[in-house]
Amino acid sequence: MKRALVTGGLLLGLALAAPRAQAQTGSARGRVVDTAGQPVLDAVVLIEFQGGVTRKFEVKPNKKGEFMQVGLQPGMYRFTASKAGYQSAVIDYKVQLGDPTAIPDLKMQTQAAAAAQPGSQASELRAAFQTAVALTNEGKLDDAEAAYKAMLAKTPDIPEVYQNLGYVYTQKKDWTNAVASYEKALELHPGSTDITTALARVYQDSGNPQKAMELMTKAAGDNPQDAKAQFNKGVFLLNSGQAPEATAAFEAAVKVDPAMAEAYYYLGTLMVGQGKIPDSIAYLEKYLGMNPTNAQNVATAQGLLKALKK
Repeated sequence: MKRALVTGGLLLGLALAAPRAQAQTGSARGRVVDTAGQPVLDAVVLIEFQGGVTRKFEVKPNKKGEFMQVGLQPGMYRFTASKAGYQSAVIDYKVQLGDPTAIPDLKMQTQAAAAAQPGSQASELRAAFQTAVALTNEGKLDDAEAAYKAMLAKTPDIPEVYQNLGYVYTQKKDWTNAVASYEKALELHPGSTDITTALARVYQDSGNPQKAMELMTKAAGDNPQDAKAQFNKGVFLLNSGQAPEATAAFEAAVKVDPAMAEAYYYLGTLMVGQGKIPDSIAYLEKYLGMNPTNAQNVATAQGLLKALKK
């Protein structure tokens, strides 16, 4: 009798334990594909429970673009597929108990393709930008200013808009706003040689050449491998009458980029002033041999060579 009770107790224990061992979770399966239905390799799927409790899962699809996640409490989930260079694909779907819940395909589109679509935000922004540039080129500066400001009201983090707005203010000789616009552009695009040079020109044109030179010197020093930064520093030095320093800057530019034709032109003209005729001829011939596109400088170089070779 005692043996029967022991056996019965064990059976009772197993019977009570059985419900707790049954699965109370669901699972989900799906695919991550592009607009042509092909797998998007190296994508990542983030699965987030939408039921008020923070539950997150991250899964990587296989080479076929397929993914599966088990251990999901039944309820609504958000599935987000992401990959660099693509727009994220998002879908909310309810996960059930039992067989794996089939999630509709997460279809991803490249950011470039999305931007090119008519009516997209990027497409509208590009059109607005082109309109503002056209207004600037037509000399309609007030209209261009209004167009750029309208763009910034919607998207206040585009450095090129601030850069072009700075140019508009420069043409209007509104130095205060020009400086503010270029400084904001630099804040959004640190280290930009073009923006730095434009800001330095504003300082120079508004009667602050010392600050302009300080800015260009710092830019060249911070970017020793940027040939354009070295070249632009040379131009500012030349304009301020510092020929030896300008020569060194142009030499630094061609050392970094031997194909920078205009630097050879300036070196050739500087050598004339220093009485180094053979060097001048060599630099100017090098310049002309590179088929430069600056017609005025080409004509000057040809005239100098003709005079130097007499």
